[in-house]
Amino acid sequence: MTASELDDLITRYHAAMLDIVRGNAQPAKDMYSEADDITLANPFGGVARGRAEVMDRLTKAASHYVDGEAVSFENSATYVSGDFAYLVEIERYTTRVAGRENTDEVALRVTSIFRREAGEWMIAHRQADTRVGPQAPESVVVPGGSGQA
Repeated sequence: MTASELDDLITRYHAAMLDIVRGNAQPAKDMYSEADDITLANPFGGVARGRAEVMDRLTKAASHYVDGEAVSFENSATYVSGDFAYLVEIERYTTRVAGRENTDEVALRVTSIFRREAGEWMIAHRQADTRVGPQAPESVVVPGGSGQA
């Protein structure tokens, strides 16, 4: 992949993710692989596996947002090798979440994996969560857990 092709892929990807926080999942859906081994771990929890489940999860995620605007995409790492590429970023938006009256800031720690299929770069996996800043060690403890190893 040339630098120009990578820049184009990332630009299209950012635009598709911005559409999610505007309530429109279709551009993101269009960037996902048609293969049934794709996955999505979005900030609403769980891991969607397979095309049907990922498409459904994208629709549901977009339904939680309206009036989104991009603040920044902070790149931590980008790597391309053969038919695979990954991108690690902090995505920052303002958007109205879950019908709230005012816009809120949303910050997501994101890892995205792309693969080339028939000459086209597609999303194979996206993981996004809100754990952007440093966390206390206790933050990994499951509430109500047994506390036994």
